Amino acid sequence: MKRLVDFLSLFSSTGTLFCCALPALFVSLGAGAVFASLVSSFPFLITLSEYKVVLFVVAGIMILVSGYLEFFYNKSCPIDKKEACSSGKKFSKIIFYISVGIYILGFSFAFILPKLI
Repeated sequence: MKRLVDFLSLFSSTGTLFCCALPALFVSLGAGAVFASLVSSFPFLITLSEYKVVLFVVAGIMILVSGYLEFFYNKSCPIDKKEACSSGKKFSKIIFYISVGIYILGFSFAFILPKLI
């Protein structure tokens, strides 16, 4: 269950990055033609941009569930497999923090930076 939630939170937060941060980065670097060819090759990017509010809500919920399972629903490691379990917990926390970072980056490009410019 925890692995599935971690994967879904990382997957949905990466979707926010493709939706909003990547296009803004290309356009701000003056690579609008590159982004236009990218959209023609991957037309789902337009669909992600159209439903960005839903995408951010779902990603936020998945990250909140992942954070709850990470920090408040900790099961103790069995004695015989303590080393593997503790390294798995460390890896899970790294994935969680990466998901949060990607989500914040995408959120700032989608909602905060357009208001400032």
